Amino acid sequence: MLQYIADFLCKELKLIIEVDGITHLNVETSKKDKRKACALESAGFTIIRFTDEDVLKNMSGVIQRIVRVVDMIGRSSPPPAPPPAGDM
Repeated sequence: MLQYIADFLCKELKLIIEVDGITHLNVETSKKDKRKACALESAGFTIIRFTDEDVLKNMSGVIQRIVRVVDMIGRSSPPPAPPPAGDM
């Protein structure tokens, strides 16, 4: 079982969004990020990363990239099955 903390997770899409601050420029933190990404990608997750600066200064670009990735995932994954009758 994987035990990592993600900034944002959409379990249904197996999508993780990470927002990295200045601490992620540290060599040790960068190594940990790479190990985490490898483990999560091996488990089938898609990870997209943004810097704090991206989020603060280019939110429209961040949103556009997220939408593109979600569209890509949606095209490659079958839609989820509807819930069984009576579970609504």
